Amino acid sequence: MDQQQLPGAGTALTMGIVSIVTSIFCCGPFAAIFSIIGLSNAKSAEKLYQQNPDGYTGYENAKTGKTLSYIGLAISIIMLVLGIIYFGVIIALITSGEFNID
Repeated sequence: MDQQQLPGAGTALTMGIVSIVTSIFCCGPFAAIFSIIGLSNAKSAEKLYQQNPDGYTGYENAKTGKTLSYIGLAISIIMLVLGIIYFGVIIALITSGEFNID
């Protein structure tokens, strides 16, 4: 039987990698968008693979993309929480009068 590449597996892997890189180096919480896209593609690829396991190759890419997307999502959430705490402390210092911008 001729096996073909699993559709969506490569995209899931790519989005997982992009979500980790952007969450660490660039945009923090905005990388969650890439994570969600990667998880969606991985889910559809796994569903397609489960229907016909002998017809597709590249299932490992879907599993790896799913794992990387979860890691990227976790880092994005951590960055979001740290950003909220950071700006919350700054606002608290300004409103309490202990921090002067002069």
